[in-house]
This record gives sequence, structure tokens and C-alpha cells, in this order.
Amino acid sequence: MRFSLIDRIDELELGKRIVAVKSLSMAEEYLADHFPGFPVMPGVLMLEAMTQAGAWLVRASEDFAHSVVVLREAKNVKYGQFVEPGKTLVVSAQIVGQTDGLTTLKASGTVDECATVGARLVLERYNLADRDPTQASTDALLKQQLRELFALLWRPQQTTDQVAR
Repeated sequence: MRFSLIDRIDELELGKRIVAVKSLSMAEEYLADHFPGFPVMPGVLMLEAMTQAGAWLVRASEDFAHSVVVLREAKNVKYGQFVEPGKTLVVSAQIVGQTDGLTTLKASGTVDECATVGARLVLERYNLADRDPTQASTDALLKQQLRELFALLWRPQQTTDQVAR
């Protein structure tokens, strides 16, 4: 992923919901151009933060069964307050439906409890080997890397046995 827009996962209920955060810093390269003299997080990156949080929920809920979890569709996207440097975007996502290869989520983002973004997201999940059997080793590598990154993002104060199932 080009931009990692989740700094930390604060809450996780497997198969149900996630709450994650992104602290926006002036060090973010894209702020130089968006907008000169008035830096704010681009709306598409707020949407991406919700997508990434939802993808972590899906991966963790399925014990990293799929190497790829991507945005298939974003519906009813609404934007509110700007996210400025120095602020923390709190992103939440809830699973509202699931079929064989798709997960539908209701997602939102807030800053200081004020709405910044909201949408209904449809995420597609699959393994590369489903489409090309020669990619099985790539799937295994991706899953391992994703597990390692997840371990950095989700560090609950309680033991892992207390993660809601």
C-alpha cells in the first residue's frame, strides 16, 4: 500500500467492528499541494483510511485467509469537517453484510467527535492464487507481511484472548 493511513487500531470486535486512528502531520508529503497555504487531508485519503480500517477488520476476522482485500465500491460518501495537520482522524467501520467474496461495511470518520467523512463500503477479498495458481507463494508472503503489520497496529492492553470474537 502506497499510503498507510492507519497509525493504530484502538478497538476490534472480530466479525463486527473496528476503531482506528490516523494522526495527521505536516510531514505528510501530499499536504504541500493540498492546498498551498491551507493544508488539509484530501477527501479521497479519508475514504482510503476508512477502507484500510475495514480491510484490517476483514483480515483479522478471517484469520488472514485472503491476501488481497480491496475497495470494490463506495456508496453514499459524505464529507464534513476538514482534517488539518495536528488533528487525529478516528475511523470506525462495522460489518453490515457479507457474501462469498464481498464484505459491506458502514464506515465513518471523525475529528474531535465532529463528522469528517462517512460511506458505505464494499470490499472484495480474494487470494492471488484464486486467479493464477502460480501465485500461491506470493499469497503466503503477503499474508505473513500483513500479519506482521497488523501486530504493530493492534496492541491491545489486554491479552489477545480478550479480543472480542
